[in-house]
Amino acid sequence: MTDATFDAFALPRRHGLAEQIDWDRWLMTGLLLIGCLWMLAVVIFPLGVLFSKSVFDSQGAFIGLANFQRYFHTPSLARSLTNSLFVSVVTTLVSVPLGLAYAYALTRSCIPGKGFFRGIALLPLFAPTLLYGIFLVYLFGKKGLITTGLFGFWERTLGVSLAVDIGLYGPVGIIISEILFTFPQAMLILAVALSLADARLYEAAASLCASQLRTFFTVTLPGIKYGLISAVFVCFISAFTDFGAPKVVGGNYNVLATDIYKQVIGQQDFGMGATVSIILLVPTVLAFLLDRFCQRRQTAAIAAKAVPYRPQPTAGRDGVLLAFCSAIAVGMIVLFSTALFASLVKVWPYNLGMDLSHYNFRNTGGGGLTAFWNSVRMSAYTALAGTAVTFLGAYLIEKVPGARGLRQAGYFLATIPLALPGLVIGLSYIFFFNAPAWQVLGWRVPNPFHFLYGTMAILVLCNIVHFSTVSFLTATTALKQLDREFESVSQSMSVPFYVTLTRVTIPVCLPAILEIALYFFVNAMATVSGVIFLYSADLQLASVAVANMDDAGDVASAAAMSVLIVVANILVRFGYGVVTKGFRTRAQAWLAA
Repeated sequence: MTDATFDAFALPRRHGLAEQIDWDRWLMTGLLLIGCLWMLAVVIFPLGVLFSKSVFDSQGAFIGLANFQRYFHTPSLARSLTNSLFVSVVTTLVSVPLGLAYAYALTRSCIPGKGFFRGIALLPLFAPTLLYGIFLVYLFGKKGLITTGLFGFWERTLGVSLAVDIGLYGPVGIIISEILFTFPQAMLILAVALSLADARLYEAAASLCASQLRTFFTVTLPGIKYGLISAVFVCFISAFTDFGAPKVVGGNYNVLATDIYKQVIGQQDFGMGATVSIILLVPTVLAFLLDRFCQRRQTAAIAAKAVPYRPQPTAGRDGVLLAFCSAIAVGMIVLFSTALFASLVKVWPYNLGMDLSHYNFRNTGGGGLTAFWNSVRMSAYTALAGTAVTFLGAYLIEKVPGARGLRQAGYFLATIPLALPGLVIGLSYIFFFNAPAWQVLGWRVPNPFHFLYGTMAILVLCNIVHFSTVSFLTATTALKQLDREFESVSQSMSVPFYVTLTRVTIPVCLPAILEIALYFFVNAMATVSGVIFLYSADLQLASVAVANMDDAGDVASAAAMSVLIVVANILVRFGYGVVTKGFRTRAQAWLAA
């Protein structure tokens, strides 16, 4: 590295290098401390209030575990826990093998059209989970295309009924929806794990005349075991905590997520809502801790002298995998095309003429196009503020000299939201931000955050917290790739850390920063669980409007709103791809200079 690399630091030399270094250290430590206090205020304190609501009654009297006893002694409520566990386990057992096979095809085969197949597999990430239930209703509901045999077309034409009734409303519909929801997540995790392979291991297996099947079980699977573990826990947690799909196709089959909604919105029983939230939280926290424990045991998968693995064409394997990926892609296209078709049909299934009447939202509740643009604004604010907060937090945790205990505390606080379901965050925010004052040891303490309740700010804050951990880990990964010599040289030149941050770190990490912003935007547009308790009548959102329209029976309008959400996310994703292509080239050129 030469001094020319730091021409961007064309600043006057400051006297007192030691004083500058001390000032930078104190300033960075102070900012990190503020960040930790901020996480306490928006994560830990609201959770503490949520726990207190479950052991105190509405008058503030301590009732201990009475709410939990009432929950488990109410058969209809207690059954929701076993239902949630059953749905999550079955979903995981299906999604992970499907994701593994799909990821294997993308990384370890020579099938054509890998970019197309990858893009199709990611489509569910752009949609609210409510949409999965909606297009299943149009296909397998009482008046669905497949349930009625295309409205009796096959029976009239061939004299044979091809109608199929899968019993959609209940565990079948929920499990199918959750598989659609978790499949792309499992595929992404396993694709990354499979892309890291040492070709020398496969050459050794070939020299020992090991079959492809044996090589898969003795080389491939052990090499991706930690990716498999992560995929299992991610799928389990996602299915266990999802609210959208069970709300649409759950019928009378209750799960914990819908129980929370019914207790809070339907019965206004906030104490029981808090109780169910904690019950929902326990398995997700345990799964999260087990995943963290397994990740700590992970060792380097790629040695310094590793040779990248490049798959060789194999006719039989590639043909089977191409057929498998094609079947998945066709299924995805059919599902999303059904949603688009349903949003255009005049009156399903009686008048299949198409127009845009369902997109005007005039005769439906939920806020219509205003709700959609509110969601766009909220997602944009979330992307801007969330990216700034998470990247700066990751920078301070990675770069603050010393302060090891504070950095570890900051890292721990930053990873906690990954284990928190959106419904739990939303309900805890009701209790924390809506209270004008708190009772602390008999003293009435005014709530300084009360002004946020019912505003766009609390929606943005909820989304930032809900999706912060993945963004934080992405930022941390990008920052670890930068040599610490950048900071060392800038300190030796008396350059403040914020100059290094703005002129070196941010330009180099800009592709990762844009990826974080995309992640925040897409998830904020599609989420319903985190904001369904927090929106106000004057500030309605698109994803919540989908739920409200589905409740009111306006399923076609709900499908139309979902299509708008998907289109908005795809357009943003396309713009991200165009922008980052140029930035990645510039960043690589900058580092090579």
